[in-house]
Amino acid sequence: MARDQQPSRRRVRAVAASVAALAIGGSALAEAPAAAADSTRGHDVSSHQKNVDWPGAKAAGARFVYVKATESHTYRSPYFRRQYDGSRAAGLVRGAYHFALPHRSSGRAQAAHFVANGGHWTPDGWTLPPALDIEHNPYGNRTCYGLSRARMVAWITSFSNEVRRRTGRLPVIYTTAKWWNACTGGSTAFGRHPLWLARWSASPGALPSGWSAWTFWQHSDGSGGGGLPGDQDLFRGSTAQLRQFARG
Repeated sequence: MARDQQPSRRRVRAVAASVAALAIGGSALAEAPAAAADSTRGHDVSSHQKNVDWPGAKAAGARFVYVKATESHTYRSPYFRRQYDGSRAAGLVRGAYHFALPHRSSGRAQAAHFVANGGHWTPDGWTLPPALDIEHNPYGNRTCYGLSRARMVAWITSFSNEVRRRTGRLPVIYTTAKWWNACTGGSTAFGRHPLWLARWSASPGALPSGWSAWTFWQHSDGSGGGGLPGDQDLFRGSTAQLRQFARG
């Protein structure tokens, strides 16, 4: 996903798991082909996309969107509310995501900032669970933000616990296999969290340690086509299953 405080960078994600599997605690089905017939198209946006044509996105095939709400413990996207409300008015299932900067403040503090500024959840079938975007550092060369693997796992745990305490849902985790395995030491502690894996490719590829299937897959940044504003995503399942997943 794109950060908002500097020019956008590009990346890839892959994630998936069946709704039925998630309902029984995150156990996963076998990985599906990249262009699985039962997948649902969607996308993710930030302030880079500004005023999105939501009816146009719906007409182009979008059925869900993740909207950037916050970053670190101070930043709030100035476009979040109009993007979040506008997508819902157009008939999209939508959710909010937070871009983590683990070296800036605690996981608990960033989760509190996120939930207070858009990262809430309600079981209405239209609201996706809050999502944590955690990946390589876009603001420097400290790949793991200067944190040890143990401290990184503790940070993610703190964020997750606070989001769950405030919303009742475990956050979706957005990451890459390379970053996750390097910076958490291949932690398997988060397998119950729905995975949103970034991988810009024709296939999802290997998943991060701890997961055996994807729930969301960010397969393109949109620069090579795709037809939807921002990054291009798939949900593994039908639109009805997407609504079921949103309801929790």
